[in-house]
Amino acid sequence: MLNITIVEDHKALRESLVDVLALKGHCITAYESVEAMQAGGSLDSTAIMVLDLNLPGEDGISLAKRLRLSHPDLGIVMLTARGEAEERQIGYDSGADIYLTKPSSGAELTAAIKALARRLPPAGPVIKPAVLNPIAMTLAGALTEVALSAAEVALLTAFAQAPNHRLHSSAIAKIASSEGDISKATMEVRIVRLRKKMVTAGVAAQPIKVVRNFGYQISTPLTIV
Repeated sequence: MLNITIVEDHKALRESLVDVLALKGHCITAYESVEAMQAGGSLDSTAIMVLDLNLPGEDGISLAKRLRLSHPDLGIVMLTARGEAEERQIGYDSGADIYLTKPSSGAELTAAIKALARRLPPAGPVIKPAVLNPIAMTLAGALTEVALSAAEVALLTAFAQAPNHRLHSSAIAKIASSEGDISKATMEVRIVRLRKKMVTAGVAAQPIKVVRNFGYQISTPLTIV
């Protein structure tokens, strides 16, 4: 199992890539832009990045060049509609390990990732999913099991089911308001409380991250039983 980060602005394709790679047992984090990826947190545990070139904001070529300098052991798979020989050369020169052109089948992508993984050094520990039990109202991590409130169960369930595991602040407030209307400050206190429980369970060092101008994102896989 590998930690794989996807940067692809086409929503349907991005979700399809997540599904294909998750079915192979990989831990997937997906973003629609470079800027969203940077807001999402560190890439230190990422082994392979699947990267589109035509992105809003910073493009894939620019990102690949930066990543090759900052993360020299990172595997980079470029998946793009640019199929000309000159474009391929630019892609490889910018840091790509593998260059695939769209449309590319899921089988071709998974085979490419499997081949690339064989020649990469370990990128860091793969984060194992925490287990949320809505009936028992518990969250089990690597260290222990913690009890949750009804609102915390609803919130974690929503995070687990949301695209890229991100929720807008308004959605979080709506879920939390099941226990009564809350202010922004109260919502933040509840996020902090939930974050502490997740850390206690051994889910991750920073299990809930702020997404600037949007809301929050859980940074670790979560399995619902």
